[in-house]
Amino acid sequence: MFDTEDRTMTADTMTIRQMCDAFEVTPRTLRFYEQKELLFPIREGQKRLFTKRDRARLTLILRGKRFGFSLEEIRQLLDLYYVGDQQATQLSRTIAIARERLTDMERQRAELDVAINDLQSQMGLVEDMLASLGGARDAAE
Repeated sequence: MFDTEDRTMTADTMTIRQMCDAFEVTPRTLRFYEQKELLFPIREGQKRLFTKRDRARLTLILRGKRFGFSLEEIRQLLDLYYVGDQQATQLSRTIAIARERLTDMERQRAELDVAINDLQSQMGLVEDMLASLGGARDAAE
């Protein structure tokens, strides 16, 4: 297997199947992230070997996606790792994007709470109507 620095054989790489199993993603997902230049597996013919760096990046990609970050935002954050300021720029930008996303998520939650309450209210009205229809039906019989 290969090392990320000198590309020599080590036990630190994983095949695409191992990555899929470890991260519960499909091969198509990994190829997509590679195409979008978010992952950079070592290529041996048709074989892809993923390094520790790829695994760390995939962890961050999946976390970012779960939080609703766009792929472009994730790419920018990953690229900031190499700025050379002990990750200060990357961390500052991460917190800024996270604050924006949290605000969006809280707004969405509030909208969902309103919609849920409205739906529950409407269901209650319909249930009351059905109950009264059942009572009218019983009186007619």
